Amino acid sequence: MDYNDILAQANDKLVSARSERELAEIKASIFGKNGTITELMKKLKDVPPEQKPQAGKAINDLRVKLAETCEQKEKQLHREKIEQALASENLDLSIDKCCAHVGAIHPINQIRKKLTDYFVGNGYIVYDSPEIETDYYNFQALNIPPDHPARDMQDTFFIGNGMLLRSQTSAGQIRLMEKHKPPLKMICPGRVFRNDDDSTHSPVFHQMEGLVVDKNVTLCDLKGALEGFAKFIFGGQTAIRFRPSYFPFTEPSVEVDVSCFNCHGKGCRVCKNTGWIEILGAGMVNRKVLENCGIDPNEYHGFAFGMGLDRIAMIQCSIDDIKLMWENDVRFIRQFR
Repeated sequence: MDYNDILAQANDKLVSARSERELAEIKASIFGKNGTITELMKKLKDVPPEQKPQAGKAINDLRVKLAETCEQKEKQLHREKIEQALASENLDLSIDKCCAHVGAIHPINQIRKKLTDYFVGNGYIVYDSPEIETDYYNFQALNIPPDHPARDMQDTFFIGNGMLLRSQTSAGQIRLMEKHKPPLKMICPGRVFRNDDDSTHSPVFHQMEGLVVDKNVTLCDLKGALEGFAKFIFGGQTAIRFRPSYFPFTEPSVEVDVSCFNCHGKGCRVCKNTGWIEILGAGMVNRKVLENCGIDPNEYHGFAFGMGLDRIAMIQCSIDDIKLMWENDVRFIRQFR
């Protein structure tokens, strides 16, 4: 049997293939179940024993050579197919296309990031606490026992078994002070929940709690920290003022106003013609709260402040209804690019 003739005939067929489909049919006729190589292997049993090794080697060499030819032809046809497609397909880049709409960061997230960057830059750490909280951390450890009238100031969502949806991020104060001892500087941003619903209140809203505990901390330190914050958010000409207030977890307690960034104290609709805008509550950490966390109030003092991120966003962006920030209307969000 002349294996060279078989090789030459098969090579001619492979070289003459003009498409990948035609090449596949030729490969089947050579290597398939009834192909040339398969038939040669079947006839090997009829070869005399002394000639079988030589015949087997010749058939294997033939198979290897034809496989190499097939591989080269496949690459050639594939390359030609791509070249033909590139030559026949044109992309007209001059046609106007609709540009994809660019999104915007939600105003609450913008305020949160801006404030976080500011306080972290001033040495505060960011602390996270659970949204599902115990009555102890949300109330009792903050000097609000079960019969305290201050509980009526917050219409809380109770889950049961002493669990609730936190009504203030102040609960994070206690968890931090229990785990770490002074000096401490932290902020705790996050969602809080109260059963309250009107144009300026939502059952779900965002707060940022701040806490500093160290030796010799005074109310002057609190005022300096909040003045820096106010100027950073509302502009360098902003002033602040303290008004006496009451919070069970601070003593003394203050409400903090900032001078109106729109009229600079002259009176306008933004500040309701008062020249001032109420922005947050603050005060010196109550001795009882420090004792509950195992901190000696005779050695350490602290101040705390809490602000509503939604309120700041509404004031700064002139948003008159808090529900607009929860409707996920793309037209609303696009205004804050």
